[in-house]
Amino acid sequence: MSTMNDSLVIARRNLIRMTRIPEMVLFGLVQPVMFVILFTYVFGGSMKIGNSTDPDVYKNFLMAGIFAQTVTFATAGAGAGIAEDMHKGLIDRFRSLPMARGAVLTGRTFADLVQTTLTLVVLAVVALIVGWRPGFADSTNIGKILGGFGLLLLLGYAFTWIGALIGLSVRTPEAATSGGLIWLFPVTFISNAFVDSSQMTPWLRHIAEWNPFSATVQACRQLFGDPGLSQSGAWPMQHPVWASLIYSALIIVVFRTLAVRKYRSATA
Repeated sequence: MSTMNDSLVIARRNLIRMTRIPEMVLFGLVQPVMFVILFTYVFGGSMKIGNSTDPDVYKNFLMAGIFAQTVTFATAGAGAGIAEDMHKGLIDRFRSLPMARGAVLTGRTFADLVQTTLTLVVLAVVALIVGWRPGFADSTNIGKILGGFGLLLLLGYAFTWIGALIGLSVRTPEAATSGGLIWLFPVTFISNAFVDSSQMTPWLRHIAEWNPFSATVQACRQLFGDPGLSQSGAWPMQHPVWASLIYSALIIVVFRTLAVRKYRSATA
């Protein structure tokens, strides 16, 4: 309970900071909205999903991938924020206080999760405006849709711990931003997020099918009732919900442990 209380205090501090710098939230909302509009209207008529090139089919196929990309790109912001606190010496001050060692990082990731939730809500509204229609959008299956968004937030929370480790490992916020993004591009694009993975070359398809990012996208498409489920014998594609939960839990356990250990020894 003491660790949780300390974490909530730090989370509150970060949320207050976000409200005082609204452009942080605004810019975080603009980028995913641009991705939705650009991918929908620029690539919508040229992408083949199954045997169809219908733009409406691609809209529904695309949205799970855009949602997943949005929550994972929050990693860069988490890393940059922690690196900035390190650069200013704030982390050293926190370490001098009688508080739980992991509370600073846990509080930061909680605050980032709140911001990611807000971004996801806005993005879902924009997706509905441009034509996204979940296949199970009725009162009896609303739980499946909420479950899909829950998996997205869990994946985003897991990836913020990777961002926390990067932020503690570099010297400047700029390096944290670059380091937080450079590895995300292959993770998000070598996946089933934007194209049907069955159209990839065999060696690349196997990477995409075992990608944790792909498992969450596949799970969301299954829960949303959207088209484009990967027809594959790979276990994560056959059991995407379980695969998404297991991948996210493993990422949290591994990278939280590494980040807390790094926090104890990191210097500004």
